[in-house]
Amino acid sequence: MTNGFSGNAQAMSLVAFSAIATITLLLCVMTGPDRDDLDEFYTGYGSLSPMRNGLAIAGDYISAASVLGTGGVIALCGYDGVVLALSTALSLMLLMFLLAEPLRNAGRFTMGDALARRMPGRAVRITACAVTIAALLPLMLVQLAGTGQLLAFILGFSGDSLKTGCIIGLGALMISYAAIGGMKGTALIQILKIVMLIGSGAVVAVLILRRFDWDPGALFHAAASQSGVGTAFLHSGVEFAGSPNPRLDMISSQLTVVIGGACLPHVTMRMYTASSARQVRRSMSWAVSMVVLFVLIMTVVGFGATALIGRAAIAQADPRGNTAYLLGSRAAFGPEVSTAETFLFTTITTAIFLTLLASVAGMILACANSLAHDVFAARVREMSARREMGLARVSALAVGVPAILLATLVQHHSLQPLVTLSFCLGASAIAPALVYSLFWRRYTRAGLLCTLIGGSVAVLLLMPGTNLVSGSPVSAFPDADFNWFPFTTTGLVTIPLGFLFGWLGTVLSGRRASEEQRHQYEAVEGWILAGAVRRGG
Repeated sequence: MTNGFSGNAQAMSLVAFSAIATITLLLCVMTGPDRDDLDEFYTGYGSLSPMRNGLAIAGDYISAASVLGTGGVIALCGYDGVVLALSTALSLMLLMFLLAEPLRNAGRFTMGDALARRMPGRAVRITACAVTIAALLPLMLVQLAGTGQLLAFILGFSGDSLKTGCIIGLGALMISYAAIGGMKGTALIQILKIVMLIGSGAVVAVLILRRFDWDPGALFHAAASQSGVGTAFLHSGVEFAGSPNPRLDMISSQLTVVIGGACLPHVTMRMYTASSARQVRRSMSWAVSMVVLFVLIMTVVGFGATALIGRAAIAQADPRGNTAYLLGSRAAFGPEVSTAETFLFTTITTAIFLTLLASVAGMILACANSLAHDVFAARVREMSARREMGLARVSALAVGVPAILLATLVQHHSLQPLVTLSFCLGASAIAPALVYSLFWRRYTRAGLLCTLIGGSVAVLLLMPGTNLVSGSPVSAFPDADFNWFPFTTTGLVTIPLGFLFGWLGTVLSGRRASEEQRHQYEAVEGWILAGAVRRGG
């Protein structure tokens, strides 16, 4: 199927991609740490203003999977997609009001620091690192594999070798961002990405609304008439119509996104870049505002894609609707595209390309930091800053290379199970561990390990049984059927299990261990909840 993009637009996009890759790599070199200082590499000295830090948080939070995947669900499922998009914004608000300040106060560089504040020990740090990598690796594969598919779609080529080449080349670029730029370098890329993404998206949303005489109601009804399902497009139920329990399935999905989305380690690590509790509050306010604004833009573009080109055409281009955002942007220009509109479309494709680059760079940095700081540096009582930074850069390579290789293997399968897996791990293992560690006085080391390990194992056992993996034409293995779990996501079962495992582990630790932890928590309660002192790691 032709993508509808002119040769001129494709040529401009290719030039823009090359330029943005060069510029962002140069930015990383210029802003990366110029001496062996851990605070500079891991947090950038907290030197970003609240606005810039907030933009960087929003940039980390809005991944390519969010832009393409959620935009596709809006275009194909209407109301259900809008609820999903709003859930992502609600997740960040939950982080802002509940966890952001305690996380910033308790941690220093990584999630392992925050968890080990009251329960020091290698077992805690190694488990935190393992869960960090397990939660972020699937998302990295989605972004990397999506890179080849997206470039093939925009530039009009279909060869598998070219797609694989794109994955390898861009993967190497992303490893370089993380290893060279550190936290400050990747933050600047995230800021550039979010500004381009929201700026270009806002222009497209305005163009779409102009096509419908500035009447959102007319846009929604036009989308419903082109959806093939009529007014059901504007009501709940389209996305989970084939599920045996559609209402519960939707609740499970929304619960997973709301609880798990903002707890993923590449988002929470940005809390440590704020220099004070007031700074983290203001940063999160900017981040939430940017995410809500982008949700509104995605809603207009998604409905606009359905209204202007039809749901059938979107599904034909990609059964999951991952190209809907691009198709909607292209359709907003009408049949005749001017030079200015071609330039705007190039800006949109470049923004999505930059989103792919920045998202994976942030995830690689989070994994590499955890590997270097929580696993390797924790083994040596006094490791030099120079050596730890060297280990962090080598760790970026150690995480990135397997991710690239795995991405080349999964690129021909549906990637939705991997996105869902990451969110389920965030909701079922990381979120309960953070909530208990930061707020429950009697929480013990055994309870923490049970939460992280038990929650993760529960997700990994149940996930293969969902209809995202098999039993559906759009599943990862459409020709197989080992679908036995009744929901699309595991959250409805595994989130309560994650909290239950933590409670059981703590209870089984015995009264003496709980009392010891209560005393240890009381010793650091002022630092965690009120930020009385900023502790070193």
